[in-house]
Amino acid sequence: MGKLDGKYALITGASRGIGAGIARAFAAEGAHVAVNYPEESERANTDAVCAEINAVGQKSLAVQADISSEAEVDDMVDRTLAAFGRIDILVNNAGIAPGMLIEDTSTEVFDRIFAVNVRGPFMVTRRVLPLMYSQDYGKIINTASQHAYSGWPGLTAYTASKGAIVSFTRSLAREVGARNINVNCVAPGGTRTPILADVPEELVEQVRLGIPKQRIAEVEDIVPAYVFLASDENRHFHGQCLSPNGGDVML
Repeated sequence: MGKLDGKYALITGASRGIGAGIARAFAAEGAHVAVNYPEESERANTDAVCAEINAVGQKSLAVQADISSEAEVDDMVDRTLAAFGRIDILVNNAGIAPGMLIEDTSTEVFDRIFAVNVRGPFMVTRRVLPLMYSQDYGKIINTASQHAYSGWPGLTAYTASKGAIVSFTRSLAREVGARNINVNCVAPGGTRTPILADVPEELVEQVRLGIPKQRIAEVEDIVPAYVFLASDENRHFHGQCLSPNGGDVML
């Protein structure tokens, strides 16, 4: 407990799934958390996450923004700064993963995947990084996927976008160099989140049987990687990718 005492975090895509789990875990470790959500339909989920953060004595902020929109990104960061005064930890977690074969993927769908999964983290990071420079402190964590390494049929555009996030993480880590900022990413394996609700159970079982640990992860299996990378225990992990995946893909 207390690994993130007094820190202020902004987490995109934090109304449910892994993002919500990260928000709860950060609060449990002493952080105040801005919880980003994309649209009004996610407001109830966001309010529930914020209530849990407040219940452990930390400050929360619900911030609606489509991170593919530059204007909404700017507003999100402005509102976070107005409430918190600083951003110590940025988690670029928001993402979409529509599944379809490449021949069935329209240009519009492809562009939307990259707008949210790649352009979004770029714009949020571009806006937050100068703040971290000025305070001489920051932790940036990007959400990739194990499938950036393994590939997956029916998710070609998505896995390409997550491969871009791995490369973005590595290059940004070199760019910030010796500054007091750590840049890393997490590449989760198969995890029981709302995304799996639309996947046939027989396919989920097939995936489970291929994992050496023989189980699909729970969100609680994934979030410790984010807590570690956000904490001051992480002084020397930089440009790295941690992949909690039960041995499914060994980086």
